[in-house]
Amino acid sequence: MSKVKELLVSPGPHIRSGASISLIMYLVVAALLLPTGASVFYFGFQAVWLIVACIVSSVITEFLIKKMRKRPFIMDGSAVITGLLLALTLPPSLPIWMGVIGSIFAIAIVKEAFGGLGHNIFNPALGARAFLAVCFPVEMTTWTKPVGFGADAVTTATPLNPGFVIDNGMTSIYKDMFLGNTGGSLGETSALLILIAGLALVIFRVIDWRIPLAYIGTVALFMFAAGEDPLFQILGGGLMIGAFFMATDYVTSPITWKGRLIFGIGAGIMTSLIRLYGGMNEGVCFSILLMNALTPLIDRMTKTKPYGLIKKTKSEK
Repeated sequence: MSKVKELLVSPGPHIRSGASISLIMYLVVAALLLPTGASVFYFGFQAVWLIVACIVSSVITEFLIKKMRKRPFIMDGSAVITGLLLALTLPPSLPIWMGVIGSIFAIAIVKEAFGGLGHNIFNPALGARAFLAVCFPVEMTTWTKPVGFGADAVTTATPLNPGFVIDNGMTSIYKDMFLGNTGGSLGETSALLILIAGLALVIFRVIDWRIPLAYIGTVALFMFAAGEDPLFQILGGGLMIGAFFMATDYVTSPITWKGRLIFGIGAGIMTSLIRLYGGMNEGVCFSILLMNALTPLIDRMTKTKPYGLIKKTKSEK
């Protein structure tokens, strides 16, 4: 008798992509090098040390947690992204040790406590930023002017701060905000480089264009309807980096295209409401975290019906 080979049928989907998790992660890291370079150019060595400290402490924390959980440690790049994204959302003058605490919290609590990559509910970098904002409110809201290398940091107000003074007209402000020559978090100042990096990820299909388009578009429309300057709101704060690099996180964003549109629109509405009526000048961090919490519900509401499925009638049940 001839041997009959076993036919193993795994659950769908059956379409296989050549892109691995590591490849995707490091493509995102490569794209983030653009805003990272701008942060180093504008804020000098302090930016370098803060970024390095966050990345190294994130990787070490993940390694130790994996060993404690008796799980294999794989250098897939996810911890690097968490540390880098966290650093880019922090004020340039933040003490290094606070960045280290934030990185440990991001990996140990927001990520690994839920089971690791693929199981976390919230974006680890944003969860850590929210944690630091609650623990160190003064340090997390102290901003400095872009001074470059070798110069002393000078405290300033960010464009979204009520105390921000417009000296040379709006055209000059738009230019500074677009290029990055203004106060803010390390990686949120240069809208130009964030846009280039984000569009590169869209072109290479690393991220879906629906979330950033819906997010930024909703903020623009909402602010226009409210009588605010839409361009100023788009270029100011962390909207650009949040839309392209935070809201598009695979784990914490919806899996359906309808769900992603809903996610982006919801984040845009929440960001606008926080900026207009809340007690904070920003709103990107908490709006994305709130939408992360709603992602399972959005997926359930927008899941597609299997092809050929016929619902049973009451008499058939």
